[in-house]
Amino acid sequence: MQNLTLNNGVTMPALGLGVFQSPPDETAAAVETALGLGYRHIDTAAAYANERQVGEGMRASGLDRDDVFLETKVWVSDYGTDETRHAFEKATRKLGVDTLDLLILHQPAPARWERTLAAYRALEGLLADGLVRAIGVSNFMPQHLARLLPEVDVVPAVNQIELHPYFQQTDVQKADTEAGILTQAWSPIGGITFYPGPWGERRSVLTDETLAALAASHGKSPAQIMLRWGVQQGRSVIPKSTNPTRIAENLDVFDFELSADELARIDALDTGVRSGPDPDAPRDDFFDRVIPEE
Repeated sequence: MQNLTLNNGVTMPALGLGVFQSPPDETAAAVETALGLGYRHIDTAAAYANERQVGEGMRASGLDRDDVFLETKVWVSDYGTDETRHAFEKATRKLGVDTLDLLILHQPAPARWERTLAAYRALEGLLADGLVRAIGVSNFMPQHLARLLPEVDVVPAVNQIELHPYFQQTDVQKADTEAGILTQAWSPIGGITFYPGPWGERRSVLTDETLAALAASHGKSPAQIMLRWGVQQGRSVIPKSTNPTRIAENLDVFDFELSADELARIDALDTGVRSGPDPDAPRDDFFDRVIPEE
């Protein structure tokens, strides 16, 4: 496993298991399987409604808590000074842990910026208290980072964004790099093409001809080519699956390299078309979703 060093010196496995859209009744088994295969990084979120099952899978694996890099996210309805502190308490109670390795804000929610800022400052407090090892953000665009950074003391360690060959967000990656923030890709193999909602035409990256040709030349799958493209360019990737065969396949990307020409061919696939929701779009009903206590 390749490790990445965050801007505060904490190390994080470059590849982890994501559990977005993993049904709760399948999540514990997926996490246990992944950890048994060699994964040491799990990404979840309060809004995924499967934190409890992630914790069950971690305990079933038999690994010590310190052996697993665990990250989760605070949902918008829990933004605020006291609210975000309580969100940490809810998350750790469900996960069955005392501390988190990475805690991030799930959305920038620019229409509620004062609460977003208060939430981030609460993360800074949790970091100072030693309850989290690193803090970060998710879905923050350059304009959101430009608003945040002058107002806070701790630069986010991670910015988790939609990133796959068809949507590469090079402007966000550049802003992250300039600020010393690690870019983490959600939907690194384009699974978000099946995200519910009217966000444009869906094209499955997995059937792309260029990726298929590269996969054939390396004896790998298109998914493995995409994951290798991500980690080889220094990003964190968190592919999601509950299928044991695919979970194993997604981890098997550290025994080959893509050439500079091959990386460029994948870079050229960028369409600039977002598959997930626009982080600037107001979504009050969605953002107001209450995260249960248990």
